Amino acid sequence: MFKLDPSYVGKVWPGFMWTVTLVAALGCCMGFKSFVWFMSVGYGFAVMCIGLFHLVFGLINHSLTIATTIMSILFVIYGYRLGGYILKRELTNKEYKKKLDETGSTKAMPIFVSLFMWAYSMWMYTAQTSAVSYRIMNRANDNIFAWLGIIIMVLAIIGEAIADKQKSDAKKINPKRFCDTGLYKYCRCPNYFSEIIFWVGVTVSGIGAVQGKQWIMVLIALALITFVMYNSAQRLELRHEKTYGLDKEYQKYSDTVPLLFPFTKQYHSMKVYRD
Repeated sequence: MFKLDPSYVGKVWPGFMWTVTLVAALGCCMGFKSFVWFMSVGYGFAVMCIGLFHLVFGLINHSLTIATTIMSILFVIYGYRLGGYILKRELTNKEYKKKLDETGSTKAMPIFVSLFMWAYSMWMYTAQTSAVSYRIMNRANDNIFAWLGIIIMVLAIIGEAIADKQKSDAKKINPKRFCDTGLYKYCRCPNYFSEIIFWVGVTVSGIGAVQGKQWIMVLIALALITFVMYNSAQRLELRHEKTYGLDKEYQKYSDTVPLLFPFTKQYHSMKVYRD
């Protein structure tokens, strides 16, 4: 294992983080085909590509440890599963595609808007994975926080995969009913909650490896992804209110099961008006 050398911080390769950004740009460039893919399919594939880059660069540069190897592999698994799941859903689920069309998410955008979103997305995914990137850059030793972060990341991947499957299975049984089984008994958006937890794990893994101003990018990314997931939960709640708002079972479900954070009393993100 490598020991952290303060005099060597950030000197593995001056262009390391810029290269990670270019890799992220490649991973999410399919957003030019469908604008929403910048933040969905491209999100997953950008994280996957960054994980692959970490592995290749670390092997060539001899800067990988057991922990950073595992974390990079988890990025690949996380990104491939998420990007693949969303892509399959959008290409094969006619009902879901119809909802996207209704919200205008699939509408073509002006090129300057797409370029701005591409630039934002590549920076965002670079920032989200930066705790592991900095750990590799700084040649940090494998400490307890690296392993704790790995455990949290693994649990989050499992949680998100289970939540997605439970919802998919429920929709196969009754496409017109909301899902309230399995993990959905504890919060209405367990997949979004698991995603937040995954990036909490990544952040935790950086303790003792990320140095000084490097924490700015790491913490801003965690705050932003938490905001994005909460905003996504709000938009999903709005859609569900329009679809199921008059359903007494849904009313009881949404009034007693937290929206995003389990075991809290945060049931609604907005005022609910029902006739």
